[in-house]
Amino acid sequence: MLSKGLFKKPKNELEAQHRIKRKTDPAIPSELCRSCPSCKQLSFTSDLENNFHVCPKCGHHFRINARQRLNMIIDQDTFVEQHHELSSTNRLEFPGYDEKLEQATLFSHENEGVIIGTGKIDNHKVALFVMEATFMMGSMGQVVGEKITLIFEYALKHRLPVIGYTVSGGARMQEGMLALMQMAKTSGAVKRHNDAGLLYLTILTDPTTGGVTASFAMEGDIILAEPEALIAFAGPRVIEQTIRQRLPKGFQRAEFLLEKGFVDAIVPRSIQKDTVKRLLTLHGIPKGGDQNGSI
Repeated sequence: MLSKGLFKKPKNELEAQHRIKRKTDPAIPSELCRSCPSCKQLSFTSDLENNFHVCPKCGHHFRINARQRLNMIIDQDTFVEQHHELSSTNRLEFPGYDEKLEQATLFSHENEGVIIGTGKIDNHKVALFVMEATFMMGSMGQVVGEKITLIFEYALKHRLPVIGYTVSGGARMQEGMLALMQMAKTSGAVKRHNDAGLLYLTILTDPTTGGVTASFAMEGDIILAEPEALIAFAGPRVIEQTIRQRLPKGFQRAEFLLEKGFVDAIVPRSIQKDTVKRLLTLHGIPKGGDQNGSI
């Protein structure tokens, strides 16, 4: 007679490490409270909004959308959006892509994975782009690459500094080689802007990965990052599966990249606007106009 023990499922150490012991939480509407993914503590949504969507208990930076970032960094009523009408089409006839684009638009209330335009930060006029994580994780397709190129060309023509907030899963797989080509296209626009002696400042947020990291995200004159942001080309899970080894704790996080010299500073949300204002002043960006002092 066979022993029942022969058919017991073997223990999986990896599953055990990642298993979360759940407690019975009170039935609280998600609109009222949010649970922090880092410390698991509940916070009132109003408290998070008043604290730049940062957990007041552990300092975890919640992911936020592009419009929320614009409201945090830009002077009130100064943002003028450009090329909002541009949106992706399924040129390669990739199966299911049309439905994904429709769902992403409904979910994010945006036409694409990036917002571009001009505005003022402490009355310094700037051009800027802010990537939208809720639109297919900010992945870069043709339209994202085109919009970022357009804002750099506008900034070059009007001699404006560019401020960029990145959040992305990388190049958009549904657009294949057309998406990968945007890496060279955006890098060329950054280079022309740089050759004219104009400032480009990037703020890397969680997560910034793939072809975005391998192109315009890491090409800034000054590269800032939010605390604990994942910044990588290939993600840690892919690397672990490839090399079959555990990665060091904190690998590919902003603090790790700061230590290795890939990031110039880690700047919490609460002081981001003040930090950007100071950098614009130090680089001689005049208030009320462009780098030549004209509107």
